[in-house]
Amino acid sequence: MKTLVTLLDKFLAGALITAMAAILLTVIWQVISRYLLADPASVTEELSRFLLIWIGILGAAYAYKEKAHLGFNLIVNRQKRAVRRVLLTFVELSVIIFCAAVMSYGGVELVSITLELEQISAALGIKMGFVYVVLPISGGLIILYAIINIINLWHNEQEVTE
Repeated sequence: MKTLVTLLDKFLAGALITAMAAILLTVIWQVISRYLLADPASVTEELSRFLLIWIGILGAAYAYKEKAHLGFNLIVNRQKRAVRRVLLTFVELSVIIFCAAVMSYGGVELVSITLELEQISAALGIKMGFVYVVLPISGGLIILYAIINIINLWHNEQEVTE
């Protein structure tokens, strides 16, 4: 299981790096085509917008995995180890509930509605459901990382910190 999670982490990091490189190249081409060629490319603005959506939402899952998200730890850090474990478990369970309800379930509903209504992006001509599919993907990743965090909280003998 640990090997599978490590492979998933590397794939997520690689996807984010690739998306960042793609958005950089897209924006550079937009500037070149607009100012140097005086003929702005029509797809670059929309493509960069969609890439930014994917980077932001997948980046949230990656940041959660790395524990780089914002947190208010003042109360948690002042507690004894056993209480700290319970509090951090409650936080992780809250994240799981939110991601399951909003990102995963809501994301699947959004994707299915937009695919059913056949919403098409203006410049690229792709179905908008494919753009929104990042929501349930990221929700599932965050749920997985939250479960791993709970397991690590209760099975590792290291100091419990966030």
